[in-house]
Amino acid sequence: MPQSRRVFDDFSRLVNDATEIAQGVRREAEGAVKAQVERFLAAMDIVSREEFEAVREMAIAARDENDQLKKRIEALEAKLGITSAS
Repeated sequence: MPQSRRVFDDFSRLVNDATEIAQGVRREAEGAVKAQVERFLAAMDIVSREEFEAVREMAIAARDENDQLKKRIEALEAKLGITSAS
């Protein structure tokens, strides 16, 4: 019995080691793929989600400000009796 138990222990250690090696290879592959994708995206000059959202918010604010200014101009023109060309 001790001999078969030792064989099972050895086999168990072997499977454990193989699992750890496979996980290490997987982490290395994920890291390499992630680095390649990041380099590819950087080369394509693609913006991040955060940058996109920031510019989107700026555009919304600018559009709102333009709408407010347009209303003020229309009100001033109406006050002065000027008809708008638009």
